[in-house]
Amino acid sequence: MRPLVLVCFLLCACHGFSQTDSTAVLADTNRHSVKKAVIFSAVVPGAGQVYNHIAMPKGKKKAFWKVPLIYAGLGATGYFMIKNNMLKNELRDEYENRQKNEPPSDKYIQYDDAGLLTLYTSARNNRDMCIIGFGLVYLLNVVDAGVEAHFVNFDVSEDLSLSFHPVVLTGYTPGVSMRLNFHSKPPRL
Repeated sequence: MRPLVLVCFLLCACHGFSQTDSTAVLADTNRHSVKKAVIFSAVVPGAGQVYNHIAMPKGKKKAFWKVPLIYAGLGATGYFMIKNNMLKNELRDEYENRQKNEPPSDKYIQYDDAGLLTLYTSARNNRDMCIIGFGLVYLLNVVDAGVEAHFVNFDVSEDLSLSFHPVVLTGYTPGVSMRLNFHSKPPRL
């Protein structure tokens, strides 16, 4: 196992990048609030994404395209939740009518009581899954707004880099060199 890991390190060079100017980041975080983005998205789905889109620098705007996806997810799960609930209620009423010795409706005449109960259970389970799906889409909307709000001011550049390179140590022993480079810019005042 160790030779395989060593060969991977020797054959690959990995680079990691991070933020550059901490003073600019601290100044920008006061302007754009993560809490506001989460609250906006919790109150009106998609509003946090629009808030993040407006706050992003000119070349990086990309948050608004998620709003139609959010409403499509909420709309689809809401639609199927309502349809399955209506079907569940219809099947329950049909079963109760049969227990009162009323004639079966034409829609469900081919099903016996056990078949109706199976259809009822299936419709109820589908409705419950749609409720869970609706909640997950809504929660994903809120979490996405919060995560994207954290990245509004995140700048990835090559000013701070961490790189790994293969080296040959004393006596032809293979090794890995790790180099951390700082190219800091003077803080803006």
